[in-house]
Amino acid sequence: MSNTVKLHRVLAAPVEKVYKAFTDADALVGWMPPYGFLGKVHHFDLSIGGTYKMTFINFGTGHEHSFGGKYLEIVPNQKLKYTDQFDNPDLPGQIITTIEFKKVLCGTEIFATQENLPEAIPVEMCYLGWQESLDKLKRLVEPNIPDA
Repeated sequence: MSNTVKLHRVLAAPVEKVYKAFTDADALVGWMPPYGFLGKVHHFDLSIGGTYKMTFINFGTGHEHSFGGKYLEIVPNQKLKYTDQFDNPDLPGQIITTIEFKKVLCGTEIFATQENLPEAIPVEMCYLGWQESLDKLKRLVEPNIPDA
């Protein structure tokens, strides 16, 4: 259990908008990389058994790490389950990420779980990265911008 991270957030945005932020490649690179990182999507096939590949780039140093995985479960506006695996051999193993979306009175409740994190990644650093990413997600989905 020590290599598992669980997070919970409530966002003041409709579940469809929050789900879209997790399932649109352009949206993902805008909010998923923690502060100080850029993101690049190499490919993105949102289907059961479909795969994705991304790179996070440290803006200050240029150092990058790539990862990818496969979609295991997709229930629109309710649940995503997918694998993550780093290209770096020093970060072995397959992470299982589950994101659950629940419509609530004020918007959307999110439950995120990452299991089987590599031993080399301190759990508190994973929490910190997720907190930053979820802050960026909030800034993406909560504004209600009317069509012009």
